[in-house]
Amino acid sequence: MRLPIDPQADPSRRAWLPCPVCDDARHCETCASRRNCGEHWRYLISNNGPVLHLQCPRCTHAWSLDTRPGTAR
Repeated sequence: MRLPIDPQADPSRRAWLPCPVCDDARHCETCASRRNCGEHWRYLISNNGPVLHLQCPRCTHAWSLDTRPGTAR
């Protein structure tokens, strides 16, 4: 089941992280060189401190990522 794109999604708020479902950037040279690719970006829906809430525009998978794992809160 594909989710709809979140209503909070704004193309101007982007993140360049791999999607854990479709991994569409796997063979992209730009992404492999850790540069911001114009094709393989994710919606940055929101954040709660270091926790990012993301959605892939390609497969619409939504997930959260703690950018400081192992840190006590």
